Amino acid sequence: MKGFVLSLCDRTGNMVAPWLDAGCYAVTVDLQEQENPHPRRHHIIADVKTWRCPLRYGRPNMVFAFPPCDHLAISGARWFRDKGLRSLIGGLELVDACREICEGSGAPWMLENPVSVLASYWRAPDYIFDPNDYGDPYIKRTCLWLSDDFKMPPIIKPGDMFEEATWVEPAEGSKMHMMPESKGRAERRSITSPGFARAVYRANTLTTP
Repeated sequence: MKGFVLSLCDRTGNMVAPWLDAGCYAVTVDLQEQENPHPRRHHIIADVKTWRCPLRYGRPNMVFAFPPCDHLAISGARWFRDKGLRSLIGGLELVDACREICEGSGAPWMLENPVSVLASYWRAPDYIFDPNDYGDPYIKRTCLWLSDDFKMPPIIKPGDMFEEATWVEPAEGSKMHMMPESKGRAERRSITSPGFARAVYRANTLTTP
């Protein structure tokens, strides 16, 4: 497994897709079965609170983490009191488990969450963006906590043109928040913007072997 990227709490594999397309390997970890299987993607069904990357894999080139935001996102603040302390603690434990794996990896890393209570219980995010900043036509305020050696891709502005993306109007609006109530709604809302994933790949490939 020499030369791979690691993505935690990741079922879809959207974030690692650009690396797979470029011929790299990827390890994804989630409690559920994977979506979008790939011959170079090794998906592990496990709880990040107890899972640790086996030494035989070596050091990853990059680590991503998407801890669930169900009990942390400010958009659901009106339900915090009903959910109680145990839900909050459980959400923060997942974030902290991801943080430990990220920081212990020795690789550049990125941890993602929406606007949430993490700014109060951990620290302010390093960056905030919307998907249309990277060529996807919708908005969804997304916060990132980053390692010092993670290279944040430049935001696309009107008139800019990058290899695979140009600036677009957010014509689809806040489509993730407008999804009707249904099974799996929270998971679909959390799907990584493909344009952002490609931009991160382009900005960070020079740091990978």
